[in-house]
Amino acid sequence: MKKSIFIGRMVSVGILSVTLSQSVFAQKQAYQLFNENGKKVKYEKMAEAASEADIVLFGEQHTNPISHWLQLELTRDLHKMKGNSLVLGAEMFESDNQLLLDEYFQELITEEKFEDEARLWNNYLTDYKPLVLLAKENKLRFVATNVPRRYANSVFKQGVEVLQKLSDEAKMYLSPLPLEYDTTLACYKALMGGNEGMPGHGSINMADAQAIKDATMSHFILENWEPGKLFIHYNGAYHSDNFESMNWFLLKANPGLKIVTISTVTQDNLVDLDEDFLGKANYIIAVPADMTQTSR
Repeated sequence: MKKSIFIGRMVSVGILSVTLSQSVFAQKQAYQLFNENGKKVKYEKMAEAASEADIVLFGEQHTNPISHWLQLELTRDLHKMKGNSLVLGAEMFESDNQLLLDEYFQELITEEKFEDEARLWNNYLTDYKPLVLLAKENKLRFVATNVPRRYANSVFKQGVEVLQKLSDEAKMYLSPLPLEYDTTLACYKALMGGNEGMPGHGSINMADAQAIKDATMSHFILENWEPGKLFIHYNGAYHSDNFESMNWFLLKANPGLKIVTISTVTQDNLVDLDEDFLGKANYIIAVPADMTQTSR
């Protein structure tokens, strides 16, 4: 009898050990995809919705590797579905570098020359070059959408009126002036706190500098989109979150556009979407807060 009790205890301890082991060493999850209401959805659902859109605004966290991996995977899949009707564009390339991009794609200049002269972000090689190569190899249009940073910096320091002093040639790299936008949108109101005359502490200049980026990126998206095409744009999530920012400019210019937004967030666990992130985008990529980062 004692022997059977001992064996029973051994079996119980073994089951408990296996259970604890399974709990401690459960499958690690790199991300969880949610819709805007916080419901878990599959990647295929997001890809299908993206394929039916006119414009996809893929909001990334600039140093989040999951953002960049999913950008590449989604773009590959959209290319399979849409072929040469797919157009790519990115905040990470300034509009005055479009010529360099075009010359590189046409092999008029070398890869080395392009990378040397294009004022690329520090994480270009790991995070954006794969997208550029995907477009180049498949003869897809890649659009440099962002305002040249020198002009955004001038707005931040001197006010939006400085843009009117630019030459006609320089203005070709911007959205049409004067800059007009809804200053009551939360994305801009948040940048207007503090003293107006103190850039860096919240000011109208800060909001204007953000708005000229949103306006210019939206302008060049529309300049390179036409019905029947799908434009996927890669940008920091702040430029498209909460259906504001670029969404506002795009829909103001063309209210009939079908836009799908994607955002990236980090949170401690992936069981449920944190309440603060509800409604942030049509699709929300939740990534563990301790995910490793790429360098920028």
